[in-house]
Amino acid sequence: MGSTEAFIDRLPKAELHVHLVGSASVPTVLELARRHPDGARVPASEAELAAFYEFRDFPHFSQVYGAVSSLVREPADVAELVLGAARDLAGQNVRYVELTVTPYTFTSAGMPVAGLTEALDIAARSAGREHGVRMAYIFDIAGEYGAPAAYATLEHALTCPPEALTGFGLAGIEQARPRYTDAFRAVFASAIAAGLHSVPHAGEMSGPATIWEALDGLHAERIGHGISCLGDPALVARLRESQVPLEVCPTSNVCTRQVPVLAEHPLPRLLAEGLFVTLNSDDPPMFGTTLTEEYRRAASALGLSRVQLAELAANGVRASFLDSDPKQALLAEIDAVAAGSGSAAGGVSAAGFGSAAGFGSAAGGVSAETRA
Repeated sequence: MGSTEAFIDRLPKAELHVHLVGSASVPTVLELARRHPDGARVPASEAELAAFYEFRDFPHFSQVYGAVSSLVREPADVAELVLGAARDLAGQNVRYVELTVTPYTFTSAGMPVAGLTEALDIAARSAGREHGVRMAYIFDIAGEYGAPAAYATLEHALTCPPEALTGFGLAGIEQARPRYTDAFRAVFASAIAAGLHSVPHAGEMSGPATIWEALDGLHAERIGHGISCLGDPALVARLRESQVPLEVCPTSNVCTRQVPVLAEHPLPRLLAEGLFVTLNSDDPPMFGTTLTEEYRRAASALGLSRVQLAELAANGVRASFLDSDPKQALLAEIDAVAAGSGSAAGGVSAAGFGSAAGFGSAAGGVSAETRA
């Protein structure tokens, strides 16, 4: 049967919750810091950067993230980050990624909208061609930036979108959102009307009310994090009935001090409650993790079985906005890996959809279809 680690390595994966700047490898961040020494207070040595990535709480993490983001000055920097993320994900057997980009942080600092979009397009095509990773994008708003960021992000998404844009999100400091509720509801309504999928963060650092607002005010199709739902039985029942996916990021929650230690992470309880959960890495180099490592920690620290790990991998595909044929092919491949290990994955895929040969050979092909 082989080791659990080898089983995880063989599992094809989809990554639905990973941020562009947060995916930047340590060498990439150090190079950007050297390239732009006039920028923010980002250290230029590996040891200092490791210390820089020790977060006191979520607001501190947000400050550090903003400092690193400020080093991304040119469209070429953006393309470099996308291709770096694709390269790292390809090494983990990730076939499809929905990469979250916060365009306002770049364009408000002077990067041309068209130049940013072109860089994203070129990088997505290169990711498929060079690394076999199919790339889609989510444009999100940092909530603390308020209405100006919301409307600028919407305008970018509607007037000059990258070809692989599929979703519209909301992240940042959740406690800052209530004063901008009307603006966020308005831009999400417009994005949804234009065919984009609603994928806000909610319930990461605030209570269940934020998740209720994401569902009823922003019409979320997926929820980023969502772990505070367990504080509200009615919300748990709503999520169980609707099967709105929760993009769970265990190591992230520990590093930003939302969960005390990994062994206390609520992932097992979310699964026991019958909720639809995917496993994700969020900002992997900042948190000292990878998507593969999240699966390993789910097994070693949280006690998940191979069946559960295979089901999480399949959930990532089902919850994605990938179009039907490659989605079914990837589910079939996960099923084959699970069957080969002796783990019955509970009918992960529909039979008869063929092999996954050629999957990830081109960017695009993202549809309005969600779970198969």
